[in-house]
Amino acid sequence: MTIEPSAIYHPTILDFPLDERPRERLQNYGAAALSNAELLAILLRVGSPGENAVALGTRLLTEFGGLAGLARAGFRELTAIKGVNTAKAAQLKAGLELGRRLLLTSPDARPQVTSPMDVANLLMLEMGSLEQEHLRVLLLDTKNRVMDSPTIYVGNVNCSIIRVSEIFREAVRQNATALIMAHNHPSGDPTPSPEDVQVTRTVIEAGTLLGIEVLDHLVIGHQRFVSLKERGLGFGG
Repeated sequence: MTIEPSAIYHPTILDFPLDERPRERLQNYGAAALSNAELLAILLRVGSPGENAVALGTRLLTEFGGLAGLARAGFRELTAIKGVNTAKAAQLKAGLELGRRLLLTSPDARPQVTSPMDVANLLMLEMGSLEQEHLRVLLLDTKNRVMDSPTIYVGNVNCSIIRVSEIFREAVRQNATALIMAHNHPSGDPTPSPEDVQVTRTVIEAGTLLGIEVLDHLVIGHQRFVSLKERGLGFGG
């Protein structure tokens, strides 16, 4: 007989010795002393029937393959997990997003982009599984460190709907010196379309006028990507 993990009884947090409870351990020893599951337990606050918050945090890490997978999970994916209601999902998403934003505010900790593969490593796992087309931009400083990566459009990415001002709005506001565009093909095939090439040309021209260099445009598929810059599509004639 197979016993589901959620069917196994776990002591509640109140059953833990006082100095072994996550909040008390954080207070006494600092956040770095806690495991990922314990930190998630603090965000979750409570577990579910028959499962304490630490056990729920452990199950979430297992379900999504660690913190990186959990951070990429959508709201609906989280609430589909037994024991995770909308409030818990919101708490998790807010906590993980704060961590991401903190990383981006520390210049020395910001990821630096030196190649299309660097961009793919940052975006492909998340964007390659999206069911709709998304257009994002990586905003870069003078050392090509990532300042932010806002989503600009959701839906068809083509010349008829893209407003160039939307692509550059955050770049201007955050004083970025360069940007890289990236969008996904939900079909899984990252082959650039003629519209992708035309969008690239249009954005490069606008960037030249604004003094913001467009370094590349990546099309992301399932486990694959294409750099338009590497293929000379839309760049340099």
